[in-house]
Amino acid sequence: MIVYKTKTQKFGGTSYKEVIKKARKAFHDIEKRSKRSAYLRSAYFKKEKIFLNLFWDHINQKSPRDRVRRLKFLDCAFELIENSVHKPASKKNPNNKNEILHRFGGITSAGELYYVQIKESVKTGRKDFVSVFPEE
Repeated sequence: MIVYKTKTQKFGGTSYKEVIKKARKAFHDIEKRSKRSAYLRSAYFKKEKIFLNLFWDHINQKSPRDRVRRLKFLDCAFELIENSVHKPASKKNPNNKNEILHRFGGITSAGELYYVQIKESVKTGRKDFVSVFPEE
């Protein structure tokens, strides 16, 4: 898999309170662009919409420590979704045969590797941003 090098840096901070404030601001800036559901247009998927609301449901299921670890890369994930044209690692969802999971790789400007996961519905073609996480 070829990774995309982002120009943005991950959010600083160690506590959940510090990081969530920056993450919510970045999300809100994107949310203000549309009247309905927040989305980004993806370069890889020929400028199709990638909806963002599913991410918050997913992140709230994680432990507080894991949330901070993932939210730090949110701004980098947004840049990767908008600009990356590299082919992701794609596979059928083992839990749901009607979904395809696309995993994009990225590197921050500081050299940290992270992954962005996008879920695509086979029936409708709708694409949702599910998760962002750093390499272990």
